[in-house]
Amino acid sequence: MTLATTSPLATLDDVDLRALAARLGTPLYVYSARSIRERIQALQAALRGTDALICFAVKANSNRGVLGFMHEHGVGADIVSAGELWRALQAGIPPEHIVFSGVGKSELEITEALGAGILRFNVESHDELLTLQRVARSKGTIARAAVRINPDVDALTHAKISTGKAENKFGVSIDEARRWFAARHELSHVQLDGLHVHIGSQILSLQPFQEAMQRVAAFWRELVAQGHPINSIDAGGGLGVCYRAGHDHPIDAADYVATVREALAGFDGRLLFEPGRYLVGEAGVLLTRVIRVKHGDQRDFLVLDAAMNDLARPSLYDAWHDIALIDGEHRPMTAYDIVGPVCETGDTFARARTLPTCAAGDLLMIRTAGAYGASMASTYNSRPLAAEVMVDKGRYAMVRQRQTFEEIVAGEQLAKHWETA
Repeated sequence: MTLATTSPLATLDDVDLRALAARLGTPLYVYSARSIRERIQALQAALRGTDALICFAVKANSNRGVLGFMHEHGVGADIVSAGELWRALQAGIPPEHIVFSGVGKSELEITEALGAGILRFNVESHDELLTLQRVARSKGTIARAAVRINPDVDALTHAKISTGKAENKFGVSIDEARRWFAARHELSHVQLDGLHVHIGSQILSLQPFQEAMQRVAAFWRELVAQGHPINSIDAGGGLGVCYRAGHDHPIDAADYVATVREALAGFDGRLLFEPGRYLVGEAGVLLTRVIRVKHGDQRDFLVLDAAMNDLARPSLYDAWHDIALIDGEHRPMTAYDIVGPVCETGDTFARARTLPTCAAGDLLMIRTAGAYGASMASTYNSRPLAAEVMVDKGRYAMVRQRQTFEEIVAGEQLAKHWETA
């Protein structure tokens, strides 16, 4: 699939993106195996010498091909639903490498996770703790659990992806967690012996991590002094990536791990980490073609065949993604509002973005689309979900076929058979 090219944008992992788009169509998600592998290895190298487990945050990219790749490289899964549990198990990730987070675990989801034998539940409310106790007792099993601490730390990130402030729905205060441990003897079927913290996503400063881990470390030492065994501390995730070249400056994995290790000096239990975006964000691009250029009275619109249903982040968060024209050398520059075909004004990827002058049929790349891209996609406007491929060393492998119209409506039916509840 590799063709000669003079454009640095035209290949990814030695695979020609123009040939790939021509063969598989657009919109098309493309994931770099090399980039994911390098990120995994950077974290593993920084953690060498510790009892640590990396659990990929499945919500960032739930494709089973990606999850299988994680498993092949020694990475487990951080899940937030029974569906993500099923995906992780189907991808080969062993249950003892799976942790279950999230504020809304249903009784059915808890039952399924207990039945699978997952490593640990990250518990986020007292009601959930009591539910876990009740379900585990009914099954005659012991649930291993950590309390998710809300350290009331500002992650200095977008408000919609901040999770560690007191006003956020996630976790409990240290005061409440303290009461849980004081009453831990009442939990006959829950082994409460872990701490968990996760303060947000797309964090580009070490300071919030330092503050959060210092508070967790102080609480850990307090609990141990009171005779409560703490066998695991989950440092969460949140490492940011570069969405805007020259503007975003991600934290080095080694510096992040050093911050955690310094705060938890003397801890001899297991460390858990839940990176998501960090592992896959910059590894993915969304290929899309120009449908047409629309010349308005005040601005020019570049209308793409990708839309907000394919990549929701710009619409949801006004998120910036670098966008590049493949084979756009030696063209004059033009400012465009870059939009999709969905019937929403919010279906906008960028405003007043300068690109080489484009024409219908041109191939563009939306960068840093490997996280919260395909996993957040929908079929809004009855648009099929995009195909996804992984590339590595000059080869590509399909990891999701493009959805058909028949697959969109599978499960739907005309209202012919009426019943009473």
